[in-house]
Amino acid sequence: MLIIEKFRKRRILVVGDIILDRFIFGDVSRISPEAPVPVVKVSGENFKPGGAANVAVNLATLGVKTHLIGTTGNDYYGNFFMGLLKKYRIRTEGITRSSVPTTIKTRIIARNQQVVRVDRESDGKGRNSAAIISAVKKIIKKTDAVIIADYGKGVITSELLGYLIPACLKMKKIITVDPQFDNFMNYKNVTCLTPNHFEASLVSGMKAESDSQVKTCGQNILKKLNARSLIITRGEKGMAVFEKNKTTFIATSAKEVYDVTGAGDTVIAVLTAVLACGEGILKSASIANKAAGIVVGKFGTASVTREELSR
Repeated sequence: MLIIEKFRKRRILVVGDIILDRFIFGDVSRISPEAPVPVVKVSGENFKPGGAANVAVNLATLGVKTHLIGTTGNDYYGNFFMGLLKKYRIRTEGITRSSVPTTIKTRIIARNQQVVRVDRESDGKGRNSAAIISAVKKIIKKTDAVIIADYGKGVITSELLGYLIPACLKMKKIITVDPQFDNFMNYKNVTCLTPNHFEASLVSGMKAESDSQVKTCGQNILKKLNARSLIITRGEKGMAVFEKNKTTFIATSAKEVYDVTGAGDTVIAVLTAVLACGEGILKSASIANKAAGIVVGKFGTASVTREELSR
């Protein structure tokens, strides 16, 4: 059976920060008389699930049975977001509603160029870790793998990780992490982490530009965290895959880079789905790399379809 056909038989839980991505499109024909800034005449807009929700969308689009746990605001945009998820058939019973406003990233686009990004977010206070842990306990036993999608918005806490990682290890669940700096050193003993080279450099205190620098940096992180594997994504340079005493470089498969928004979400979603099908880290990383090569050729927060990945 092809790996892609196995996806339908897998169930994966995504835990992390939920973001609503908003795109406003328009054209620029003049500079404002009020300040030296372009005036964007709006021609349209759309909304897409972002952050941990985009990881979930990538899984669901591939046919994986997907559960999403996180927090969204008890506000207009929170209601809008919940409605947006319905068309993807993502299980949302683990999403809690909070007094903290829904996190929204608004990108204003003119002539295919991003003019500015406006972020509406809180400092993370008010997230209910107890409710999130309770939701995890109800769902985790049903799943083949867990993805932690940490965007630093307050859902991923030391309290949550103190339960989630030991629980996954005890149940022998695959657990993969798209990490943020603040929690990085708490991600010990996981199956795989997928930082980009900027994050890897920041957390290790080492440069991570050349192949030799990336190799040293990655092996250092792998050893410190005692993780089974590590993937450092490197943009146009592809990715580096680390296992104990072994480093493999994989060149990018992108034919054209149009927009890198959400490419990391695709990497961890496809990586985890393939791992859940019983494949090893190198094959899983290779397929995830191909998936990322597809989505960077699309505009905005995007996902890869079964047909595209199959081809």
